[in-house]
Amino acid sequence: MLYKYCKEHNVPFKKTGKWVVAQSDEQAEYLRQLAAHCADVDVPVHMVSQKQAKHDEPCVQAHAVLASPTTGIIDSHALMSALHQDLTERGADLAVGTEVQAIHRDDTGGYRVLVATGDSDVPYMAVRAAFVVNAAGLWADRIACMLVPDDHEWHSKYKLHFAKGRYYLHTNSSNSPSISVQRLVYPVPDKQITSLGTHLTLDMGGAIRFGPDLEWVSSNTDYATDGGEPIKKVAAAIAEYLPMIQAKDLAPGYTGIRPKLQLPGGVFRDFVIKEESDAGFPGFVNL
Repeated sequence: MLYKYCKEHNVPFKKTGKWVVAQSDEQAEYLRQLAAHCADVDVPVHMVSQKQAKHDEPCVQAHAVLASPTTGIIDSHALMSALHQDLTERGADLAVGTEVQAIHRDDTGGYRVLVATGDSDVPYMAVRAAFVVNAAGLWADRIACMLVPDDHEWHSKYKLHFAKGRYYLHTNSSNSPSISVQRLVYPVPDKQITSLGTHLTLDMGGAIRFGPDLEWVSSNTDYATDGGEPIKKVAAAIAEYLPMIQAKDLAPGYTGIRPKLQLPGGVFRDFVIKEESDAGFPGFVNL
């Protein structure tokens, strides 16, 4: 569906495909279980033989490979612009630079949202809505808890923990072996699935990037690129599936922060998309 939208709205994309690569019998068994689950939910994947894998990606080392042929990359900025234009043409308003200060149920059963506008003439504005979708990302738990008292379960149920990840650029050092990869390559994730591992991704120009690593941080605005794992350790993790890589081939790129519902080192908890009628808030959706 997304590829169709991109074609219709001239959003650049490439259907690169993706490999998840195992380095042991135990990890290979995980891939077979993952393939069975994908079959149950109609996600097209298939196992790739070692011989075929070596032919298709000679730089990649793998004991076993699960291929996702429909995975791709996209020009995210162009996609946001297309979505913005689509929404505007359908009568929606985009209010950038606003900050939600409070949310209350109103007498009609809808919601009254107080926002700070950043405009000195009209510093605050109230918005009434029958439906509210809380898609505030790193701030979603704070938005949700504006609706409920301090002792409500949402304060613990939806509390977010922040996993910072650094991406590294492949620098193509002049005295390093040439590395060519045509698709995204992911290692098998750890058992807690706190991270998908330091994987190989491509940008729209074909340049290689690696990441993210994982560092739990207390602030959801800590985007500093320093700290984290030593670059030699990062290179060693990548070298498990791309043995030609060396630490000198990597340069710090940028960071991102992933909101997680699970505690650091805790049991995996997936993201939530939930309409909250059961909690007494019909028409309010937590994402």
